[in-house]
Amino acid sequence: MEEQNESVSVKQVAIKWGLISGILSIVVFLVVYFAGMMGNSWIGLVSAVITVVLMVLAHKEFKESGNGYMSYGQGLGLGTLMVTIGSVISALFSYIYIKFINTGYIQEVLDMSRAKMEDQGQSDAQIDAAMGYVEKFTTPEMTLIMGLVFGILFGFIIALIVSAITKKNDPALEL
Repeated sequence: MEEQNESVSVKQVAIKWGLISGILSIVVFLVVYFAGMMGNSWIGLVSAVITVVLMVLAHKEFKESGNGYMSYGQGLGLGTLMVTIGSVISALFSYIYIKFINTGYIQEVLDMSRAKMEDQGQSDAQIDAAMGYVEKFTTPEMTLIMGLVFGILFGFIIALIVSAITKKNDPALEL
């Protein structure tokens, strides 16, 4: 009787690593915030690297817990579900944190944005126009929506790439 990753499912592995991803993203958010590193451009890169590493580890676990193989589709499904779970956890935390715990967070972000524009030498009119736009998209609700949309979208793109690299097709299934 041949098993095809019967011992572990894509869903089981994705849930485990999605929870880890969500918790790590909360930790990164809190460290960045309390260390005063908000607005640093390298933070997005760090988050992407963390996502890649976690996805590779999830794919590795899936292959090792099963029959040693993982199709591209399985890897893509696992990675996409993993980032979806992680994004939901992270976005919900951000929403709760901004809406109820640190209600001054948005003002800090707006002040930081204004200071950056001033440092770039933009005129008051340019800054006021840009801030009007920024303020519309800087609400707890928009943070939740954008966190979900961008987290899942960028995670899916990462899953497309990582799955292509980590897949290991079962030669018995190939024609």
